Amino acid sequence: MTSSSDLLDLDITGIAHGGTFVARHEGRVVFVSDAIPGERVRARLDADSTGASKSFWRAETVDVLEPSPHRRSHIWAEADVAHAPESRPGGADLGHIDLAHQRVLKRQVLAEALDRFAGGGLEVPAIEAVDSSDGTGWRTRVTLHVDDDGAVGPYAARSHRVIRVGAHPLARPAIAAAALDLAGGRPGSIDLVEPADGEVRILRRDRHDERPARGHGRRPAPEIVYETVGDRRFQLDAGGFWQVHPRAASVLDAAVYGVLDGHVDASETHYDLYGGVGLFSATLGDLGGTDVVTVESSRRATAHAAENLAALDVTAVTARVDRYLAGLPATATAGAVVLDPPRAGAGRAVVEALHRLSPDAIAYVACDPVALARDLGTFRELGWQVPTLRGFDLFPHSHHFEVVALLTR
Repeated sequence: MTSSSDLLDLDITGIAHGGTFVARHEGRVVFVSDAIPGERVRARLDADSTGASKSFWRAETVDVLEPSPHRRSHIWAEADVAHAPESRPGGADLGHIDLAHQRVLKRQVLAEALDRFAGGGLEVPAIEAVDSSDGTGWRTRVTLHVDDDGAVGPYAARSHRVIRVGAHPLARPAIAAAALDLAGGRPGSIDLVEPADGEVRILRRDRHDERPARGHGRRPAPEIVYETVGDRRFQLDAGGFWQVHPRAASVLDAAVYGVLDGHVDASETHYDLYGGVGLFSATLGDLGGTDVVTVESSRRATAHAAENLAALDVTAVTARVDRYLAGLPATATAGAVVLDPPRAGAGRAVVEALHRLSPDAIAYVACDPVALARDLGTFRELGWQVPTLRGFDLFPHSHHFEVVALLTR
């Protein structure tokens, strides 16, 4: 039960990285869910985040006192502020905001990250829409969870508590239908995957799933599925990484091609770092690269990359990128590089190792604006320029977006 002492009336002044919104109470920053800058809301404090020793508090909107003109009925009705915060599913944290304004706010997040961590002075791009839809029905990969009581559903926002829902509006229609047909089972997670053939795969992972004991056989090999980009087909494990928006791989391939066009010399060695199953190695090949090295820590992904790129002159290496770069000879150089790190970014060691390779240009593909900004700050300290930035709204109704940056010496 909520007491009046748990509630604050707050004026929302900004958006924070991660899909929460910024307010202040008696000088202390409060991060508030389900709000919009310019609104006045009543929010319930998260008891675990409060206290005199905390540098900031967290709160959840329970009532909108003065709504923004950009507020809409939540795209996922079960996540609307009309429901108790603990009953709202996560995954659509901007779903109460009109799409155009979501992109304005994402640009603001990027601008603030670049100003704080990259040294400022960069031209911040608009966040581009990739289709004209209402931002629903795009997720080709969805992860649900099974709790100890057999309930199946997403986690409640900002928690690990499974809640049952009656709809999955961001999922592809076939995935949404399959998700609602799922029965319980052993505690764990369930991945629903719809590759290019349109057939939904259901992959269960028990919470206590362990490797088979020595001498007791092996797990069956993962199913291989196929995705297409242009006239190329890429094989990967059904549970392996691929972009979740059906147009994302094509959009990012085109963006990388665009920023590196003119920077790929057939006489040089080019690198696709954190290369996955080889999407951007193929881009480098399309640009004229005849000596491409793709580096990826997943052995399965590297094996798929070798198959996917068999028609090109590509060397597929299974290794951690930082260790691979550290092991290159001091005389090694590079032509063009595609850098597509995980959410944590590349980090200083990788940036400095790339600098020593003296590539002609780097295309940095980023899924986290703060990690990108930190890495760009390091590159700029080393004398690199960032002449081009492009942002893409590949995850409508969530706070996520992608950025492609060109770095030149």
